[in-house]
Amino acid sequence: MATKLNRNIISSFLSLLSSAILFLSFPPFDIGCLAWAGLLPLFLAIRCRSLWKGFLFSGICGAFFFPGLFNWILEVPYYRWYHHTLLDLYFGIYFGIFGFAFVFVSRRISLTAALWSTPFLWVSLEYIRSNVSFLALPWGLLGHTQYRYPIIIQIAGLLGTYGISFLVVLVNAALTVIIYSIFTYHRNSVVLLKPRPFKKTEMAFILGSVLAVSFALVYGQWSISRPVKGRSLNVAMIQGNIEQSKKWDPAYADEIVQIYNDLTLHAALDKPALIIWPETATPGLITSSPKIYRKVENLVKETATPLVFGSARHQKFQADEIQGLRMINSAFLMVPGGDNIELQRYSKIRLFPFGEYLPFKSSIPWKWIGASSLSDYIPGEKHTVFNLSPNRFGVTICWENIFPDLVRQFVKRGAQFIVNITNEARFRKSDAPYQLVGISVFRAVENRVYVIRCANTGISCIIDPCGRIVKRLQDENGHDLFVRGILHGMIIPMESKTFYTRNGDIFPILAIAVSLVFIFLAWWKPLAKRGKACDVE
Repeated sequence: MATKLNRNIISSFLSLLSSAILFLSFPPFDIGCLAWAGLLPLFLAIRCRSLWKGFLFSGICGAFFFPGLFNWILEVPYYRWYHHTLLDLYFGIYFGIFGFAFVFVSRRISLTAALWSTPFLWVSLEYIRSNVSFLALPWGLLGHTQYRYPIIIQIAGLLGTYGISFLVVLVNAALTVIIYSIFTYHRNSVVLLKPRPFKKTEMAFILGSVLAVSFALVYGQWSISRPVKGRSLNVAMIQGNIEQSKKWDPAYADEIVQIYNDLTLHAALDKPALIIWPETATPGLITSSPKIYRKVENLVKETATPLVFGSARHQKFQADEIQGLRMINSAFLMVPGGDNIELQRYSKIRLFPFGEYLPFKSSIPWKWIGASSLSDYIPGEKHTVFNLSPNRFGVTICWENIFPDLVRQFVKRGAQFIVNITNEARFRKSDAPYQLVGISVFRAVENRVYVIRCANTGISCIIDPCGRIVKRLQDENGHDLFVRGILHGMIIPMESKTFYTRNGDIFPILAIAVSLVFIFLAWWKPLAKRGKACDVE
């Protein structure tokens, strides 16, 4: 009993160690290289365990990883610790399912087969987690840890970000094979043995992993060595740095408009082809506020420069919502043309659950857990591509940039670059903006286009088609959050259509199919005799 207890303690420690390593791989720590061995402790923890312990120890890893990764969400008004607990348990279940499937394949086929299955299982669960109804959240994908390494992430143009996750898990599994050849379990204890020769299947796995990494590196070097050709476009981003408490207070409306007016006039001196304001920059929806509309219109005429800006009817998380009022969060493009102004509009398609709407509010009793939405936004229906002759671009609003297929749809419909306008003031000086920048890197690589990020309080930056952050708004002290300023930069509108842009998430769907094959084979094959490979408990 004591020996089993000790082993459970060791497995718990290893699971928590994986949580810590994975957490350090993401911003703000950004030690992305750790991810290549981050799952190794977890694999050691669930080796030779029972199905339910495989689920338990993997679930522990996930349940402690996500609270650290999502600690910034506690800054959101009306979000409570018990909401956070439920969210973390939900995401932890995906880790638990992974551990359960790993042990299932290991016990019924072989440990090597289980390690072969790990990258397919992991990618399948990441894809499902990223696309399940209103709970869809493609955040914290293992591939996101590699955003600072342009060479390795170029295969996202073929396989999407899930391809990077696949590669990272594959290397973790290969390292596990090597470790297993040195360490073994004997009667519930770990002993160091003289390294045994690799089995043929193990050697094939290691060589396959080496070839996969080698291909990614060669393809990556070839991709970033290709010149980005085309006619450059000068753009200017305005980071207004408007406090969240002031954004929707009518007493500050004139002040806010004046701040953007002054910064825009200054930015226009550099003669940009496009000026960009962040999400909900205007203190009210311009289509229902003639006064604000006229001020913005006069500014566009004065600068003779097209302007992209965000405008919404009401603030998210506002307690004094007018009952029954349906709101909309939009991006507008104003293009000057003599005495006339051309106005183009895109309305946010992917609304933020519980912030901009309450999912299935007529059928799910959210009040039981104290969940509510203090806004009632209408989602947009069309992936509008703005026309800035002779160029075209798409605009994503706030967290829409984390959804790869949504961004892909803009590029597939002709967008030559992507503008992401956002307001993250409610998250204060947290990890959220840094994680969002890292995710945006993959939208650029997947579609091989420039991504422009214009934020109210930061981080405003320009990302090139290879995923390199080529320019970033910072003050004289190097701070990029809660600073006011203008970021000028050059981009090149791209006509490139990558394999991912054309075909979407074929790779994770294939991973799901392969995972099901492994599960079916494991289910079909009789359970191996207990203790054949190791003591199972």
